[in-house]
Amino acid sequence: MKTKLSVLISSVALLLVTGCMDEKENIKEAIKIRNNSKNADLNISILIDLSDRIDPIKNANPAMEIYRRDLGYIESISKGFEKHLRSKPIIQDDDHIQIYFEPAPLNPKINDLAKNLKLSFTKDNTTKKAIQKISPQYIAASNKIYNLAIKDKKYIGSDIWGFFKNKVKDYCIKPNHRNILFILTDGYMFHKNSKFMIGNKSSYLTPELVKSLKLNTPKYRDLIRKKGYGFINANDNLDNLEVVILSLNPAEGNPFEADVIGEYWNNWLKEMKVKSPIMKPFSADLPANLDPIIQKYISPG
Repeated sequence: MKTKLSVLISSVALLLVTGCMDEKENIKEAIKIRNNSKNADLNISILIDLSDRIDPIKNANPAMEIYRRDLGYIESISKGFEKHLRSKPIIQDDDHIQIYFEPAPLNPKINDLAKNLKLSFTKDNTTKKAIQKISPQYIAASNKIYNLAIKDKKYIGSDIWGFFKNKVKDYCIKPNHRNILFILTDGYMFHKNSKFMIGNKSSYLTPELVKSLKLNTPKYRDLIRKKGYGFINANDNLDNLEVVILSLNPAEGNPFEADVIGEYWNNWLKEMKVKSPIMKPFSADLPANLDPIIQKYISPG
């Protein structure tokens, strides 16, 4: 288990070996060593798409409703965060977890619940009791959030492209942390405030667009490359951010729909220099199947 002292020792050793490196490069390398350790400080953000994809009537699923799958993923994320906190000495704690929407829901109760899920843990406030409360708090509040959104039926969509353009750096990236952004979405991207095209690239992706571009053949990847299809770049230098997409739910009728969505997302994230390796979007599988994957991703120890 790496401690701040061991990180410092590693940094000094690195300095001796690479005497030609200037001071700034040594600092960067020290930070890299710390962030690559399993006990690196975590900053986890969850961006939830509260569009009508969660409507249990419009998008009924007999196996398990989409919103219930989302809730299962949120539970796994919160438990992974708990596991991470338990794995490190309290004196090292500087860890954060929060939920975001874009745009903010019209119901103020949902926004208040989200504020209560913005949690920070340092050596000054971390206790075993506080850690044990994280997942129960996230489970209870996220259930209320989804139930309120479904009851209201005021689905205002989700501006994921706008979030990456205007907020992701300020909201989701902290220096000297392992920054992870989980996005709960069906994989499509559409909002009236961010709907435009530049050449063959777009700020949105819908089943209708996939069909109109004739990306329903085994040659979809060749077409994307040849025509230059994809998302318009929304930001750059996101090399201190990991992005994990959960709940992918492609429209039926095109056997390559999920592949097309994945190609759009992967190319977009690479263009914005999101930290590698970029993970392929996870389908809306049963939470029990993805739970060990999500928890191990957050806390590999």
